[in-house]
Amino acid sequence: MEEEARRLRRSKSSIVEELADEAARLRRFPDITFHGGGVLERRAHVVGTGLDVWELCLLLDEYGSAADVVEDFPKLSLHHCRVAEAYRRAYPDEIASLIAGNRRPIEEMEALYPWVDWSGARAARA
Repeated sequence: MEEEARRLRRSKSSIVEELADEAARLRRFPDITFHGGGVLERRAHVVGTGLDVWELCLLLDEYGSAADVVEDFPKLSLHHCRVAEAYRRAYPDEIASLIAGNRRPIEEMEALYPWVDWSGARAARA
């Protein structure tokens, strides 16, 4: 715990609190795991999908229904969609914040991350 606190430049108590929160969430949502860390915030991830919860929720919002998402993404199931939606209902601010961060204007992203080539994103939004 001391090494983790030193590596992340956080107190041991804040790390223990985060781990306890994650453990409670894992028990409540067994098909959710967490990844990230260090400079990235840890994010809820839907097991077996390759997607964070917020990414699947964004797809659900854009497609309008789980059936439409599953039709276009055959490796996703209705169960994956239900799990993501249930997690979003339990932690709406967390998911809304991650979706909003993804929708930042390209100019803002360029200012935050000047080393990234944003030409593909510009073309996709055009």
